[in-house]
Amino acid sequence: MIYGKAVSKKIDIVILAGGLGKRLRPISKRLPKPLVKINGKCFLDILIDFWSGFGFRRFILCIGYKGRMIKDYYGTNSKKGFDILFSYEETPLGTGGAVKNAESLVVSDPFIVLNGDSFCKVNPLNLLGFHKKKKALISIVLAGVSDVKDYGEVKINKAQRILSFNEKNGASQEGLINAGIYVFNQEVFERMPNRRKFSLEKDFFPEVAGKNIFGYTDNKLFIDIGTPARYRKAEKIFSTNLKLEV
Repeated sequence: MIYGKAVSKKIDIVILAGGLGKRLRPISKRLPKPLVKINGKCFLDILIDFWSGFGFRRFILCIGYKGRMIKDYYGTNSKKGFDILFSYEETPLGTGGAVKNAESLVVSDPFIVLNGDSFCKVNPLNLLGFHKKKKALISIVLAGVSDVKDYGEVKINKAQRILSFNEKNGASQEGLINAGIYVFNQEVFERMPNRRKFSLEKDFFPEVAGKNIFGYTDNKLFIDIGTPARYRKAEKIFSTNLKLEV
């Protein structure tokens, strides 16, 4: 089942862009991590341009650390035809707390959440079709990598139901990792921990593993700019052989 752009333009994209980004500061310096440029283009712009190419028009940016810089950037570099809204956190709330903090701005059901420091070459229309076909509460894009040790491994069964999230343990092996793209039904807000600050990856997803949560694996590329080494790898990939179209 494949959605069309007439549907996607009504679906909210929530982008987590409020992290401290300490590991990337040798590169980012005074900038918040999502504003770092890859070959001259702001990473947030890369994400928004990719997703808008599939018809999405409403973006909610969860901002915190140096959030004013992100807000000012989009005030002077407005995206024509897009709605860009801001959900601000005064103190770090974690990935889960940031999503929950944006609840009042989210109007679509389902809605999509993206990490603001990674890019995964996935067809979001197919992803939405997968989510509907599985009658899922949560669908997570999973990327296949040659070494899961720096990310933590995700286990699924033949039906693509997620069974477990295994934290980083230093073991080098091939496997599936969380690519930082999620489809949530609005009901997910009721299932989240009853506190302001929490992590999706550590405090929420492991609690719902084995239930109505599925892993979508039809993707071709995963890029993470969280460290200087990964940032330089992303620069190389984007400059040589990456076509953003799926």
